[in-house]
Amino acid sequence: MDIFEKTNAEFEAAIAECRDIFQKKLHDYRASWRILRPASLTDQLFIKAKRIRSLEIKKESRVGEGIRPEFMALVNYGIVGLIQLEKGFADTVDIDNDEALSLYDRFAREALELMKRKNHDYDEAWRGMRVSSYTDLILTKIERIKEIEELEMRGEGVAVSEGIDANYMDIINYAVFGMIKLNER
Repeated sequence: MDIFEKTNAEFEAAIAECRDIFQKKLHDYRASWRILRPASLTDQLFIKAKRIRSLEIKKESRVGEGIRPEFMALVNYGIVGLIQLEKGFADTVDIDNDEALSLYDRFAREALELMKRKNHDYDEAWRGMRVSSYTDLILTKIERIKEIEELEMRGEGVAVSEGIDANYMDIINYAVFGMIKLNER
C-alpha cells in the first residue's frame, strides 16, 4: 500500500467513526440541527475549535473529554454546514434520519474526493504539520466564514475568495487530519 492509499484508508476510517457518532445522535435527537441558522452553525464550529486550542495550550481538560472528540464534532458540524447550505435552515425537523444519513454520506464522499485531489497536489504535506496547525487553520477558516456571512448580510458577495462551502470542506479535511495524527501518537 503506497502512502496515498494509506491516507485514503485512514481518512475513510476517520469519517466512518464520525458517521457512527452522527448516526447515534440522529437516533437520540433526530436532525434537530436543521433549525440552525448559518451564524449559529458557525458559532458552534467556533466553540469546538476554540476548545481544541484551549486544551492544546492548557494541556488539561476539566470536563474529561479530549481533543479528538472535538475534531470529530468539527467533521460532523462541517458536514451539517454543507447540508444546511444546500437545503437552507428550517423551523422544524423536516428530514428523516435516512435522508440525513444519505446527505451526510454524499458530502463525506465529496470531502474525501477533495482531500484526494489536494493531497496529490500537496504531496502529503499534512503529515509534516503539527496538530496545533490544523486547529489554527480551522479557526482561520471559521473567521473567513464569519466575514463572508457578514458580507452576505450586507448584500455583498466575496470579491475573489472561495465560498462558505469550500471553507466547510477544508474544516472537515483538517479535522480528519487531526484525528489521524492523534491516532498515531
